[in-house]
Amino acid sequence: MSEQQMIFSIERVYLKDLSLEIPNAPEVFTAPESPNVDIRLHNEARGLDDGRFEIVLTVTITAKFQEKTAFLVEVAQAGVFQIRNLSAQDLDAVVNVTCPRTLLPYARETVSSVLSRAGFPPVLLPHVGFETLYQQRMQEQQGQQQQPPTGATQS
Repeated sequence: MSEQQMIFSIERVYLKDLSLEIPNAPEVFTAPESPNVDIRLHNEARGLDDGRFEIVLTVTITAKFQEKTAFLVEVAQAGVFQIRNLSAQDLDAVVNVTCPRTLLPYARETVSSVLSRAGFPPVLLPHVGFETLYQQRMQEQQGQQQQPPTGATQS
């Protein structure tokens, strides 16, 4: 009996959701200093059918001058990936590392373009080490499994 070959393909990449808020316009355009920028990333996976998965990488960027929000942009960049013939552990790694890494350049371009059109200098999303983040999450989960439940007594 021969092993089945691993299948990985990108069926579609699309912008699932886009939101831009500039609650303090036009005053934010005359601020003398640069805003503090906070970037947050989150990815989700959803099984579709027959080895197909929707992966959504959500990027949220908030820029503030002291306590006033200059802008808030949220981009949900998505893709449909065909992933077959992998172990559960390998599938988890592909869904949480390879797929978001594939989507990041699309999200980066969308963020830059939207902010430029909104009158702000583009924010370039930095390189993200999805593999490192995944490994840290796996280590945290292993550490939680090894700890006895809170309030448990040993006899």
